[in-house]
Amino acid sequence: MQRLRHLVSLTYAQKLSLVAAIPLVVAVAAIAFLVAYQARATSEREIQALELRLIEAKKEELKNYVTQARNGFAYIYGRAEPDDDVAKTLVTQILSAMIYGQDGFFFVYDYDGTNLVSPRQTQFINRNWDGLTDSDGTPVVDEFIRLARQGAGWHSFMWEKPSTGEEAQMIAYVVGLQDWRWAVGTGVFIDDILATVANARAEVEDRVQRTFMYIGAIVVASVLIVFASGMLLNIRERRLADAKLKELTQRVFDAQEEERGRVARELHDGISQILVGVRYALDNARRRLSRGDDAGAQAPLDKGIDHLGTAITEVRRISRDLRPGVLDDLGLGPALKALTDDFRERTGIETEFSTVVFRNRLDQDSKIALYRIAQEALTNIERHADASHVTIDLRGHKKGATMRITDDGRGLRSEPDQSGTGIGLRNMQERIEQLDGTLRILSSRGPHGGTVIEVSLPLSHLLPPQEDATPNRKAGT
Repeated sequence: MQRLRHLVSLTYAQKLSLVAAIPLVVAVAAIAFLVAYQARATSEREIQALELRLIEAKKEELKNYVTQARNGFAYIYGRAEPDDDVAKTLVTQILSAMIYGQDGFFFVYDYDGTNLVSPRQTQFINRNWDGLTDSDGTPVVDEFIRLARQGAGWHSFMWEKPSTGEEAQMIAYVVGLQDWRWAVGTGVFIDDILATVANARAEVEDRVQRTFMYIGAIVVASVLIVFASGMLLNIRERRLADAKLKELTQRVFDAQEEERGRVARELHDGISQILVGVRYALDNARRRLSRGDDAGAQAPLDKGIDHLGTAITEVRRISRDLRPGVLDDLGLGPALKALTDDFRERTGIETEFSTVVFRNRLDQDSKIALYRIAQEALTNIERHADASHVTIDLRGHKKGATMRITDDGRGLRSEPDQSGTGIGLRNMQERIEQLDGTLRILSSRGPHGGTVIEVSLPLSHLLPPQEDATPNRKAGT
């Protein structure tokens, strides 16, 4: 959520440009969808009308074929008796010879479902096909017989093309010879019609897509013009404001560092009260020793030594947290190593630090920022993450420097509280933005979801070895 808020944060000029561009985009989008809808609807009506006309033409052609075939054997059928096998044989011979085109033929089924004529697919002849369905489950032969019993009718189904052996849509016209209980018909494949219709729809869709592209190009150009105008009007003011904000923020950070140094000195001096107590304990022990009370001197002596060790440890810890001397003396790498070692000893969390030697060294502001970010991250891990393993990796590369902090804890909450990790993350973000760097936070909620904090600094913050800003520094990053 924090990253999302950062991504959607806009400057005042960008907000003005966005407010000006939104109505334009909405209006053009509405017009584009309306035009596309109307174009598709009109084209679909025209395509359906074209498909209907083509199919009606095919049906009329089929009806003429059947009529001509029936006229061809009418003189035989009209004189024959229902059981005249000779006449039936003559008619089947006539229909078997009536083939046309690549796939056109006549078929005959008796009312029991037995095929009598199928010149292009002879494997069907003299076999009963009652209950035959196509690949879509549509009844074929049973529907032929039903239409024949009614006199005549149309049927559409999937059938294998004799010329290719592939299935295609067929429309058949069937008439019934009631005296012989025959269903006689022929069919035509309409895959050419379906292909024509599909091509027409594809052309319509291509036109709609091109229209959308043209409208989209116009919208993009318009939005760019609006944004460019807004930027030109506000760029100078924004640059001045950003420069002043960076300068002010840098002064704040400098003041914070100075204040931390002063507080560190004051805390160091304040520890003297503990040391005074230590002195009194040691004086007490000395007096007892001078009187020969060796046993009585042991207790204040031990107490003084314990207090002295506590004071020394506290002074070192506070001073190191506020302004680690190793950061100035040895550099960022040793300072982070000391920070992780102290974190491991204090919390018991397994902590690893790894780095590589930089060809160039970081400037002072970058070192302070990275150290403070690592310090803040470890504090958050200790307080909130419930982690068992932490790694810190610091590396320099051809694009700058990167520090990655990884833990196996519970991950960040989607809504961090304002007094906890939320402020810490904002402080990290502000510090790195002042150096023109980037901060990426990847987190997964769960018992062992973990969090990754990756900080990157540009190459401009890596100084050549000869540009050492602190001559007294011995070594380090």
